[in-house]
Amino acid sequence: MSKKLIKIAVPNKGALSGAAATLFKEAGYPQRSDSKELVLRCVEEGVEFYYLRPRDIAVYVGEGTLDLGITGRDMLIDSGANAEEIMQLGFGRSKFRFAGPVADMDIPDLDGKRIATSYPGLLEKFLEEKGISARLIHLDGAVESSIQLGVADAIADVVETGTTLRKAGLHVFGEPILFSEAILIKPSDSKLDSANGFFEHLMQRISGVLVARDYALMDYDIPEGLLDDAIKLTPGLEAPTISPLSKDGWVAVRSMVPSVKTQKLMDDLYDLGARAIIVTDLRACRL
Repeated sequence: MSKKLIKIAVPNKGALSGAAATLFKEAGYPQRSDSKELVLRCVEEGVEFYYLRPRDIAVYVGEGTLDLGITGRDMLIDSGANAEEIMQLGFGRSKFRFAGPVADMDIPDLDGKRIATSYPGLLEKFLEEKGISARLIHLDGAVESSIQLGVADAIADVVETGTTLRKAGLHVFGEPILFSEAILIKPSDSKLDSANGFFEHLMQRISGVLVARDYALMDYDIPEGLLDDAIKLTPGLEAPTISPLSKDGWVAVRSMVPSVKTQKLMDDLYDLGARAIIVTDLRACRL
């Protein structure tokens, strides 16, 4: 009996589109070559990709029309869809924050005010938790002009660097409403994880790519007498691989290390007495 193909939603445009397609390519799944292509079927890999508007993905997944999807955490919460986050994907990170015309505003000051936003569902939930009653002005796209045009008293929007807000004469205030990033989602009542072997392989592949992006393979030679100190620097995910060298009293060590720490580790290992230190990027792995 053939297994059911997994239907996966991929953003068709916007900030998440290219990174999502790259993730699947690195995980061994082909992606469309024509931006007008709406569906890509990969029978051998057990998947079907559907290219949809990022804001619609949570709705399709939540209704059970599609099995999985990549969207932003902010879009999932805003949609109110019956879907849940199952994996953080490490790209498309942003903050969702308030901004207003004066620097000394605070969140309690929003009570009774008008707030312009493109994410009314997300914002309504946040304000309800804070016990704040405000009128939400739903605008599609940029909301920075709403205060100047007299439509709103404050805005709630995605903030990356804050440059756009400063140019509009606005000041960020209060705690962040949400820290968002690209996530993998599935229907809240989905049984796909226990019913389809393709799902297990897909999750392993994606996890392997994400780990490979965060780690590198480090090889070096070290005198045996210094091995214990070297292992403390590079313990690896489980344990390093240690092999004897033809050079008497020396061993070769191989270990996975965090990518962001490679240069510092090379300095420390060299100062300790290690030589022939090599760092190799990873493409994928299984843990």
